[in-house]
Amino acid sequence: MKIQVLDHPVIQHNLSVARERATDCDTFASCIEQMASLMVYEVTRNLPVDDCAVQTPLEATTGQRMAGRTVLVPILRAGLGMVQGFKRLLPAAMVAHLGLYRDEESLLPVVYYKKLPHDLEGRTLIVLDPMLATGGTADAAIRFLKELQPASIALVSILAAPEGVELVHRNHPDVPMYTAALDRELNERGYILPGLGDAGDRIFGTLPEEDAS
Repeated sequence: MKIQVLDHPVIQHNLSVARERATDCDTFASCIEQMASLMVYEVTRNLPVDDCAVQTPLEATTGQRMAGRTVLVPILRAGLGMVQGFKRLLPAAMVAHLGLYRDEESLLPVVYYKKLPHDLEGRTLIVLDPMLATGGTADAAIRFLKELQPASIALVSILAAPEGVELVHRNHPDVPMYTAALDRELNERGYILPGLGDAGDRIFGTLPEEDAS
């Protein structure tokens, strides 16, 4: 499977609210955060663990603790809307920031900011970007992160288009992808259809005046 669609009813309920044009920015941001939090369970299913000694009130036993440290990599700025959802269940996770935006004419990614821990080698990286559209931004981010020699990389989105899934899978078949919905297609401007609009604008309230709720 190229991408795993997480169709939990609560995720899908929040997605429907987020898609609605009339949904205000605060509610939209809350929906994105809640979906991200619910997606953590499946995304982290295969995290490495180590056995550990546990002393219960009754006797000693063997438990498991996560091995190593997970690093969340939100793609600025929309990816920031997913961070707290993941941090809610992974409070010890580090957060690295990678700024890329898609040029609206060429649709190619442009890097404008990098703020990463110096020791990503051997870490588990989870890339967060609500919209996997053309796939160019995700591809560029993964290429950059692979140069830092992490143990693994996963890509998590709220919506994905077939074009973006194909590109990322073709260039990075080793990177698992997760999303709440695989939508129909991209329009001529590279926006996902039926989509939910510009996730960054709707999270942070930077909509054009005529579109603002």
